[in-house]
Amino acid sequence: MGITGGLTARYISEKYFAMICGAQVELNISQRGWDELFEVPGENGEPVEDPTRKYTRKMTYLDIPFLAHLAFGNEKGLQFFINAGPQIGFFLSDKEEMSDNWDTSQRPNGVTEQYGKAVENKFDYGIAAGAGLELSTGIGHFLLEGRYYMGLGDFYKSTKKDYFGRSAHSYIGVRATYLFDITK
Repeated sequence: MGITGGLTARYISEKYFAMICGAQVELNISQRGWDELFEVPGENGEPVEDPTRKYTRKMTYLDIPFLAHLAFGNEKGLQFFINAGPQIGFFLSDKEEMSDNWDTSQRPNGVTEQYGKAVENKFDYGIAAGAGLELSTGIGHFLLEGRYYMGLGDFYKSTKKDYFGRSAHSYIGVRATYLFDITK
């Protein structure tokens, strides 16, 4: 949906046989949300996407993941790594965009409560896990990682009397990171 950018700090504590162990913390600004595209009957009666009607919601968060870092490979050279741990987030802002001919009465399932509804829970928490490759050189560490986040908290209230039963974030992202050593 959007970009994520921020700062990363990592501490490598020990090496167990071929596994390098450490901890990593990040401070990121991330954009989340969703696009809704609508379908209309096509020439042969099958539904096709209507490019004139679109709804977009972008939500911006300050994320702080606390990750265990496990790497396998050479300390100088190429490594495979796994990051996993809890993540907390703080809602900062959101933005809704609707096409000019937006009409909620044409929603196929009739659900319209999410439009214009403010975020009710501004604290987010969940689990982040990723895997990737790291190239360690004399000028720093270059990382490429795929990461999945599963939110455990809902951004709308979700008790039995509320409209939504679940409204947690879930996303997959690709990250490119450059790290440099402060101490050796």
